[in-house]
Amino acid sequence: MPRNINIVGGGSQTNSNGLKFEQSTLLDDVLREKDYIVKDCYVYSGENKPIGMSVHKKKLYSEFLEKHNLDYRQFNSKGWEPDDCYISFKNKTAYIIEKKFQKSHGSVDEKLATCHFKLLEYQKLFSALAYKTTYIFVLSDWFKRPEYRDVLAYINLMGCFYFFNEIPVDFLGL
Repeated sequence: MPRNINIVGGGSQTNSNGLKFEQSTLLDDVLREKDYIVKDCYVYSGENKPIGMSVHKKKLYSEFLEKHNLDYRQFNSKGWEPDDCYISFKNKTAYIIEKKFQKSHGSVDEKLATCHFKLLEYQKLFSALAYKTTYIFVLSDWFKRPEYRDVLAYINLMGCFYFFNEIPVDFLGL
């Protein structure tokens, strides 16, 4: 039986479709579009002094936590790698940004209900540096469907946030 090409995501296309969505919503690009300067993970608003850091995945550890002599294993049993993270020096808040893309029924939507657990994990980690933590989802339009009403309400109830298709720069305490 011939195999049909997957054009909606899931299965073998999960990583490909999700990565395209992640790349189309890169925090560094969004910051540059708003006239911020991003250089070596540091974010500048035109001044010589950085106002924050933009790190993603393992760079959270290598560019920020390790430079503060913080070993995540003292606080978390596992290293978490956010899709993006803006660390505001101004309001001492780490904005964890997770991006979720979906175009058909599948398991990505189940990950939305993990927001509170991950928020708690990041809070343990950043509290050692006296930083607050905000957990944000950037979601594709798929999650606007009526069957996601309950999980979106849950995200808010757990003190987390979600936005559709873009990173809200104004929300990041810049």
